[in-house]
Amino acid sequence: MTEHDSAEGSVTTEVRGHIFLIGLNRPAKMNGYTPQMARQLVAAFERLDAEDDLRCGVMFGHGDHFTAGLDLPKFQKGMKEGRRSTSGGIDPMALGRRCRKPIVTAVQGVTFTFGIELMLAGDIVVAADNCRFSQLEPLRGIHATGGATMRFVNRGGWGNAMYHLLTSDEFDAAEAYRIGLVQEVVSTGLQLDRAIEIAEKICEGAPLAVQATKASSAIYLRDGEEACITALGPKQAELAASADAAEGVSSFKERRPGRFEGR
Repeated sequence: MTEHDSAEGSVTTEVRGHIFLIGLNRPAKMNGYTPQMARQLVAAFERLDAEDDLRCGVMFGHGDHFTAGLDLPKFQKGMKEGRRSTSGGIDPMALGRRCRKPIVTAVQGVTFTFGIELMLAGDIVVAADNCRFSQLEPLRGIHATGGATMRFVNRGGWGNAMYHLLTSDEFDAAEAYRIGLVQEVVSTGLQLDRAIEIAEKICEGAPLAVQATKASSAIYLRDGEEACITALGPKQAELAASADAAEGVSSFKERRPGRFEGR
């Protein structure tokens, strides 16, 4: 990596068993997000989605903070043009093509704007107790376009969403837990380990069934109850014909953990 590349930050990846760790890596700038990091994050999500042996992703930030948000001047031109593109790839913000694998996100320290949106684009969030959250776009003359205006409402309810989105206030991990933005709060320093533990638990399930479960819930959010119900039977028939479903029955009869292969 060149000195310029280092200044622009990077996204690290690591395979740990069936878990794919994805890290925002620009700690000297509080992991302020750059276009280069955006391209690398899309590539990481595409790998997670494509490789069958990777069953769950874990997002985290290197250093003391998850991310202070977008390095705003680097994105200003695209904002003026109304651009929001991942070039047809998997969208880490889950506004376009959603990653079919579960994502557990560990956050700590400053988790502002884009950071909140990125964690809410995943599925489960573990927060350190030193987290500082703020969706402060209106103080910069813009509004959130990475999913916060939808997901705050979906997870926290209208009143809680409007309180934090319109006041641009700063709130802590306890408040984020109270309104459902995060699922667990742990002592600072333990958030990544706990996220990995949750990912390991997810990986105990049959991969196709885990992915179908996430997809079913996404259908409900996107298309409503009727569409979700319509898809249940056909997908269950497909899963029931899989080798993993046969293994599930065998493991049930033999009272042992299943040994699933994702087929």
